[in-house]
Amino acid sequence: MTTSILRTADTWWVRTPAGATKIDTPAVTTGELLADRTAIAAAATGPTVPLDSLELHSPVTAPCRVVAQMTNFRSHVADAGMNPDTVPLTFFRKSSGSISGPHADIIKPPHVRFLDYEVEIGLVIGRQIPVGASLTAANLADHVAGLVVTNDVSARDLQLPKTQFYESKSYPTFTPTGPALILLDADELNRFGDLRLTLTVNGEVRQNATVRADMIYPPLEALRALTRFQQLDAGDLVLTGTPVGTALSAPPKPVELIANLLPAAVKWKAFFTRQAGNPKYLKHGDVVEATVATDDSAIDLGTQRTVVSDAR
Repeated sequence: MTTSILRTADTWWVRTPAGATKIDTPAVTTGELLADRTAIAAAATGPTVPLDSLELHSPVTAPCRVVAQMTNFRSHVADAGMNPDTVPLTFFRKSSGSISGPHADIIKPPHVRFLDYEVEIGLVIGRQIPVGASLTAANLADHVAGLVVTNDVSARDLQLPKTQFYESKSYPTFTPTGPALILLDADELNRFGDLRLTLTVNGEVRQNATVRADMIYPPLEALRALTRFQQLDAGDLVLTGTPVGTALSAPPKPVELIANLLPAAVKWKAFFTRQAGNPKYLKHGDVVEATVATDDSAIDLGTQRTVVSDAR
């Protein structure tokens, strides 16, 4: 049975059917908490408080490594104008300063025009994985402690002309995380493929897909590739990609072919002139809800609800 970990400003909690119970631990970081499994287990029998009395923070604490897979869902790859059968396994980094709580506002910087969303499943690393570690299906659950809902918020007008992922995805509040860190055992992690990712904006469904039907490179393959060159530590966060339905979509092929003949500055000016008529980009007041769960609710990472707010 999954264990649902919640975090408030200065306390860790375990969610129970009756509410939430406090974890008696000195842990400050997610990595420290994951090393204190005795305290987590003991909390299940403690006194409860109502869930709605808690002001939830991200269950993944900063600083940590935040690594994300690019173009990892077949539908998203095709929508971007690429071939899902030949797209490589690639990664980019985000600043952990972009992590925010599951109900905190997404702050839209004043210079960003085209703000986009990407619901993703986050893998939370449970123990150090050194470079060259041997990861197998049998020991994956020893290294992946649990899963979280994340939203890879992206400033497309910074990302595309600069081919600059780090800046465009690293502003504060650009990685809403939570509401809960769901700790899984090996059998539960084996159901990763059954998870469904859903994102709505103002109640309109924008993204809706299952891992099994759409993901290209699953966690074991991704972590094997990543740890060939990058150590991971307890509490690090690995984002696993997003399905089709983001605001950004590739232009039709004839338009793309013509645009490729233009100077770069002219091409991008024309592209964003067209994008200005796209109503799907996030704007002030939009309500974004992201959910990840199996269809039978046996594994439920919860729902984050965030509101887009213009920077003041």
